[in-house]
Amino acid sequence: MTLGSKLAWDDTVLPFQLDNSDIRGRVARLDGVLSNVLKQHDYPAVVEALVAEMALLTALIGQTVKLRWKLSLQVQSDGPVRMIATDYYGPTEEGEPARIRAYASYDPDRLTDAAPFDQLGKGYFAIMIDQGQNMTPYQGLTPLAGKSLSECAEAYFAQSEQLPTRFQLSFGQSIEPGVVEHWRAGGVMLQHMPKASPFAKGEEATGDDGLMHARDLVDGDDGENWNRVNILLDSVEELELIGPQVTPATLLTRLFHEEQPRVYDVQPITFGCTCSEERVRQSLSIYSAKDIETMTTDAGRVTADCQFCGAHYDLDPATVGFEAEKAQDAGQSES
Repeated sequence: MTLGSKLAWDDTVLPFQLDNSDIRGRVARLDGVLSNVLKQHDYPAVVEALVAEMALLTALIGQTVKLRWKLSLQVQSDGPVRMIATDYYGPTEEGEPARIRAYASYDPDRLTDAAPFDQLGKGYFAIMIDQGQNMTPYQGLTPLAGKSLSECAEAYFAQSEQLPTRFQLSFGQSIEPGVVEHWRAGGVMLQHMPKASPFAKGEEATGDDGLMHARDLVDGDDGENWNRVNILLDSVEELELIGPQVTPATLLTRLFHEEQPRVYDVQPITFGCTCSEERVRQSLSIYSAKDIETMTTDAGRVTADCQFCGAHYDLDPATVGFEAEKAQDAGQSES
């Protein structure tokens, strides 16, 4: 089977638990999803790498949200890459795929030859969860820290959630004769099961910029278990993570067989955007006809573009805004 072939474990997240160490985790593999995310934009390579890493983190973290919930990751910075935003939409029904979308905003004139993470300056890493109508969205954030987006995510969970968390990721372009270059990504997420009393060690934070680190949250047997499993994860090879030949279940057995890994139902993932003409009209419904006039192009149209999927919407200004809705309602009443 070639790297360009569709594998049974591509675009999936496999949840698991290590019974001997009280640690849970996920294995993710992205192929077609990542290609679909990135082909919507003509990003420079350093920006593509950041979006690929963020999408992989989103798949690993998002698998925990419930049906129909939405999880969003966002990075804001004062560097050349100003923003990276991703959304994970939980399945609408059991057995259905989750959906991911992502995009980045950047200043091409400020990009450098430095590593992808160095394209970010000072800023923050945020996670938001939307549980649906009549529910208050959750948002937590931490300063950008470490040397990668995965280290930022680890700092977030240690600081904001007090959950020891570890990511081991691999991503890049797959190149082989006769196959179009495309992105593949894979990774493992580990998370110590939550305890009733976080900060059990009572020590000061030892992470970057004075932030909490996973090692600050565990001691005793928990600390030994956490260290042992992380040492095992350190032995993983990049090709094992990306997974063209190694299934997620085989990878878990290879790494953690002495920890008694137990796997759960796999979660399929697809690329998906929620934009629509109806949503565009709804977003414009708060504006008056005078406001709509200022948004009208020289061609006499109101246009909108989706930053995630590139969809273009072209609307008649007379049909948008709250005054247009009133006129339509009045016409319907008369008829």
